[in-house]
Amino acid sequence: MAEEKVNTIGLFTENAVVAAVRDTYRSFSKRREALGLSNPGTVDNIAREVQKDVFLTNFMFTGLRADLMRVLSASPLFHVSHAFSMGCQTLPPYSLATVYGTPKVFLRASIDNDGQLGASANYRWTNAFVTKTNAQIPPGSSQAMLQIENDYTGSDFTASVKSLNPSFLEGGLTGIIIGSYLQSVTPSLAVGLEAVWQRGAMNTGPETAVSYCARYKGNDWIGSAQLQAQGKISTSYWRILTDKVEAGVDLNLQFQPGMGGRGGLMGSGVRKEGATTLGVKYDFRGSTMRAQVDSSGRLSCLWEKRVAPVVQLTFAGELDHFKQQAKIGLAVSMEAQSEEIMEQQERTAGSTAPLPPY
Repeated sequence: MAEEKVNTIGLFTENAVVAAVRDTYRSFSKRREALGLSNPGTVDNIAREVQKDVFLTNFMFTGLRADLMRVLSASPLFHVSHAFSMGCQTLPPYSLATVYGTPKVFLRASIDNDGQLGASANYRWTNAFVTKTNAQIPPGSSQAMLQIENDYTGSDFTASVKSLNPSFLEGGLTGIIIGSYLQSVTPSLAVGLEAVWQRGAMNTGPETAVSYCARYKGNDWIGSAQLQAQGKISTSYWRILTDKVEAGVDLNLQFQPGMGGRGGLMGSGVRKEGATTLGVKYDFRGSTMRAQVDSSGRLSCLWEKRVAPVVQLTFAGELDHFKQQAKIGLAVSMEAQSEEIMEQQERTAGSTAPLPPY
């Protein structure tokens, strides 16, 4: 019986067709390794250097803000933070958050004064495969959000599948499914695509869209471009000017059917819209300054200064010339930790252990 089982397995693994496919794959893998290609990152972060490092989008705020963090452990990572804000429409007056992280697990939970709950749970199955989940539950739970993402990071590519509010309660699949793939084709050039499938309810048909992207990396600059199915073109350019200065520009063009024709009838022409943003980042000793200006007439700046090892001050300002409006923000961040925790951080700073799957 055992010999029959071995012969059956050998029939499928040692025949000429399987051997030819195996040899072809090995030859292709060796050629890919000979090219010396590196991982290009993800489609979501194709313009990360411009949009997340130089621009103020993720840092801008208004009003007064205070962040107090207590580090309880460095390995594993565990800390509790309190955030207070006043005069800011995008931040709650108070929120409490906790973070726990190991090389395989990352957990984060938060709750604000209105009772809105937020939770993130990431798990690293292997060095290449990570699952990320994120949930937002507001009071009343009528607008709850669940996001599940699976990322596979290869030596020269990244594949990702993301789902937003997936559900089978109506007798079929509803929600949003996003799949993306980014592949390095040369040491400098990477190309990829992103496909979106969404269905709000079973009584409506699904909608699909496909977008294409490319990223080119030079010695001291990076350029990227994205073409979306809705007629939107996004391009970005990032460059290192000096050791402490980075600059980036982002251009978005939108082409939509509308009242753009000479006849003035709906759908007779194409409506064209565009927006350009230029930003720069300066890294000084103990401080960082970001500034940007866009085609809508808004000038913004943000300055971060570490006045002590555990205290950081942040100043933000925005001036809208067309609307004649000005906004200003001031924040202080304090971090409390014991000498034992500081010693743990010094020991883990030089280790080669992987970081938590943020």
